Amino acid sequence: MAKGAIGADDKLVGEFADELDNLGVRVAKLEKKSDNVKIAGYVRFHYRSGKEDTATGNSKSSQSAIRSRLFFNGAINDNWTYTGMLHNDQMLNDDNGNGTTRFQRAFLTGKYGNFKATLGRQQETLVDANVYDDRVDAAKFEFGDKVKFTAALGKMSNNDGAFDNYVSGTTLTVPTSDAGRYWRVGLDGKVGKNLNLGFDYIDVKDAWAKSASLAPEMKIKAFKAMYTADQWKLGADYILGDSSVADIAGNKGKNGYVVMLGVGNAKANKVGSVGLWANYYNQPAATFVNNTFNALYKKAYGFKGYGVGVDYTVAKNMIAGIQYFDLKDKNDAELKRKTLWSQLVITF
Repeated sequence: MAKGAIGADDKLVGEFADELDNLGVRVAKLEKKSDNVKIAGYVRFHYRSGKEDTATGNSKSSQSAIRSRLFFNGAINDNWTYTGMLHNDQMLNDDNGNGTTRFQRAFLTGKYGNFKATLGRQQETLVDANVYDDRVDAAKFEFGDKVKFTAALGKMSNNDGAFDNYVSGTTLTVPTSDAGRYWRVGLDGKVGKNLNLGFDYIDVKDAWAKSASLAPEMKIKAFKAMYTADQWKLGADYILGDSSVADIAGNKGKNGYVVMLGVGNAKANKVGSVGLWANYYNQPAATFVNNTFNALYKKAYGFKGYGVGVDYTVAKNMIAGIQYFDLKDKNDAELKRKTLWSQLVITF
């Protein structure tokens, strides 16, 4: 029957009707169960070269690493799903061969019409990733279609390194968290065919670290605009910071902005596709909690300057990219920091 050799009216079909019916039920249940859990993967090879000014000259650094991620998504019922992510980093230029493996995301997603709830450890990208782009332990609720309202409450998480405490001139190790508790509300909508506008209000407790010297409360307001036409996009974020961060070590200002230009898109399933982008940043420390772009910068000073990049699909599910950043600190010293980043991203 599957090959078309016999039809539904063949006498064999009638003779084995019960068996075929039972087989069909079993196959349908098996196929439904096999689609219940889906696994996807991501691997990134990268190399970063940096040059930073210091009070006595300049210093150079380099880093090469492999990042691997496995995503697990399971359907609970018609409305709810579960997502988990296993994450591994391997440092290639580390003589000790250091690497870390962690289960970094675990959250539930529920959808009811235009309402969506996301509960658990999840990725949170705020203001085009210019304010925060990292994990949170939170409950997030979204409602709407053309105009969407978002509200979230939780704790910002994940900071495994250290940053310079410019108040005392020593190094402060961040204790497992970018910040403490946070809440936010946002409104995003489309005006006409090509223009998207948005507003976010973000309140963060114990920003940066739970430390007496660097634990300000940050209240950030952000206005967002993005215009798209064909393969072009032009956007801007204006960010108003309001925190004691602006008073740290000669930090210049508390308000900032980012201008974003892009053309094309390197698609994993389209070999030869290209995407180019250029951004200009002017962000005092009071305008962001954790910006995870690939440039070198000092968190307590903020930064200003530009970044450019290009991505190219070299083969199916393989995208190569190169980025260059030229930034300087937003303080009286205005030390320069230049970064060249190259990567190959593989998805499966």
